[in-house]
Amino acid sequence: MIKLFFSPASPYVRKVTASAIMLGLESQIERLPSAASPVQRDTTIAPHNPLGKVPTAVLEDGSALLDSRTICEYLDALAPEHGLFPGGKDRWEALRLHAIGDGLLDAALLLRYEQIMRPENLRWRDWQDGLGVKINGAVEALEEAVKSLQGRQDIGSITAGCAVGYLDFRFPDLDWRSDAPRLAEWWDEFGNTRWMEETAPIG
Repeated sequence: MIKLFFSPASPYVRKVTASAIMLGLESQIERLPSAASPVQRDTTIAPHNPLGKVPTAVLEDGSALLDSRTICEYLDALAPEHGLFPGGKDRWEALRLHAIGDGLLDAALLLRYEQIMRPENLRWRDWQDGLGVKINGAVEALEEAVKSLQGRQDIGSITAGCAVGYLDFRFPDLDWRSDAPRLAEWWDEFGNTRWMEETAPIG
């Protein structure tokens, strides 16, 4: 049994749990709630991960996997026939989409922390604007990649879905769909898959 420290609002945890469901491995994962936050590490995770952050997976032998990329690679190794990380030429496109999705999430999370957690008088407008440019650029890149996303069930599509799903969750006033209508149409369909529906963020 894999013990997974998680937060129900974390898009990186969602990437892991959605991948597990898609691979048929959800019964092998025990979810352990975490109190980790951007300003305070979870002391229950720290013995396994010095950063004290989610997602962290503890394997049966006591060893730990420390981030979503590594954990998803491990899950793929448990069920390689499903191709979460495909082989051949398609692997590089999957990894490219994975990187764009993770980059979008990195920027969106930093923007969320800046707007919600930092005292208002200390917020830096140029920093927020720069993060917004990165978010818009990533959405534009995913819009251009829609043909590649269609029909894809791998780490690329899961990460892209977690990324735009996080925008819906934390930035409901950000009208990304107007600038990316084909991506929005893809997400409306992909978001209804079991692995995305059952991992929708809470909090």
